[in-house]
Amino acid sequence: MIEFREIDRDNFFDVIELRVSEEQKSFVAPNVFSLAQAKVFPECICLAIYHEDILVGFTMYCMDFEDKEYWVYRLMIDAKYQGKGYGRAAMEKLIHHIKQDKEHQVIYISFEPENSGARHLYEKLGFEPDGRVIDGEIVYKLVY
Repeated sequence: MIEFREIDRDNFFDVIELRVSEEQKSFVAPNVFSLAQAKVFPECICLAIYHEDILVGFTMYCMDFEDKEYWVYRLMIDAKYQGKGYGRAAMEKLIHHIKQDKEHQVIYISFEPENSGARHLYEKLGFEPDGRVIDGEIVYKLVY
């Protein structure tokens, strides 16, 4: 079962040591960068992804400062835990969490066009392209 936990002094160093596979490095920012970004952009919420008591990944989402909509800025599963369904389970849990805010009905996510794994996952979860490309990334949205 997937669980989100806050990042604190007990898991900080473990979270920044998480790594994606070599071929995915160009698709996702290092977790230390995301944590620094969340310090400067306090609307960003960073969470460690656990399966049982094992740290398997990291996510960051926010209510975007500019468009006032939810965005999933980061989702990463450590290379040694990929292919086990943790990414999908984490996204499903995050979507469920965001949907609790009844004042919003859309979640955005963006990814590199070459990241076919992300595209496949997000489409299976109901995300669709919204027609935009921002900073070279394709924007998808989930309307609920």
